[in-house]
Amino acid sequence: MVDMMVFGLALDEDSQMPILILKDTSEDIIFPIWIGAMEAMSISMALNKVAVPRPMTHDLILTILEKMETRLVAVEIISIHEGTYYAELVLQGETGERRVDCRPSDSIALALRAQVPIRVSEEVIALNKTLQKGVFQEVVTGEDSDKWTDILSKYSLDDLKYKM
Repeated sequence: MVDMMVFGLALDEDSQMPILILKDTSEDIIFPIWIGAMEAMSISMALNKVAVPRPMTHDLILTILEKMETRLVAVEIISIHEGTYYAELVLQGETGERRVDCRPSDSIALALRAQVPIRVSEEVIALNKTLQKGVFQEVVTGEDSDKWTDILSKYSLDDLKYKM
C-alpha cells in the first residue's frame, strides 16, 4: 500500500465531471479518480472545513462509529474492476479489525474528516500509470479554492432534503 494525500479536486475538461486527485507523500505519483458532484461537494466541504448546522452523512457515519466504540483507522483503495475502483474502510473496535466495502469517494470524505491515512494498493497504482499529469483544471487548492466555497454557499440544505 502507498500512503496518499488529497492534492485537490479538478474538473475533467471533456465531461465536466469532478476528479479527485491524490498524490503520494513524495509527490511522485498522481492518482486521479472521477467522482460524482455530491461526493466532490462532501470532500470539498471537508477540505475547506465548511461548517454546517446539522451533521451531513459522512459526519453521521463517524458519530455512529464513535458511539459504537469503533474508530476509522485508515481507508484503502484496493482494486479496480471494469473501470470501477473499490475501497475499504479499516475499522478498529473491541473485537479487532474489520473492513467494510465502500466507494473511494466516500472513504476519502470520511478519511479527511477523521484525519486518517488514505492508502492505494500498488497494483491499482500500476494500472493507473498511463494517465498524464497536468491535464486538470485545479479548483480546490490555491487561488481557486474560493470557487468551490462559492458553489457550496449557493446550495440550500432545504434543496438537498428528500421530498416525500
